[in-house]
Amino acid sequence: MTAIQDLLPHNHCYGCGADNDKGMQIKSHWHGDECTCRYTPKVEQCAGPEQYVYGGTIASLIDCHSVGTALSNYYLQEGRGIGEAPEIWCVTGRLTVNYLAPTPIDRDIELRAIIEECGERKTIVKCRVFSGDKQTAEGEVIAIRVPDSWKG
Repeated sequence: MTAIQDLLPHNHCYGCGADNDKGMQIKSHWHGDECTCRYTPKVEQCAGPEQYVYGGTIASLIDCHSVGTALSNYYLQEGRGIGEAPEIWCVTGRLTVNYLAPTPIDRDIELRAIIEECGERKTIVKCRVFSGDKQTAEGEVIAIRVPDSWKG
């Protein structure tokens, strides 16, 4: 199954851009009403204690996974293939993160996002972060759909 991010043309985002070979290269997939992402942290993404993932990395994962969830949902609502012209883009209007427990750096992180609310221009996405069976963070992203002119 092809990831959402691999279907988006001209995406150079540090967190989710398939066209940014120095970025995090996250990969998100729909499974029913939930969009999931599995990410393997790198040792340099550690917090002060080297055995845990830096909180900013977790925030970036929630942000990019949630925005990808929102924009892909717009494509699906319109009955179009993800990445099909004309392109749909969303940006982060607000990101809220609650850290519930340290996230170990030595295992994969799983993100699970759901659409809580979707309007014409604004989508609210709830995202939970897991390390194994333990939830370590949760976030909410307000994703704003932007016009084509946004890309410049």
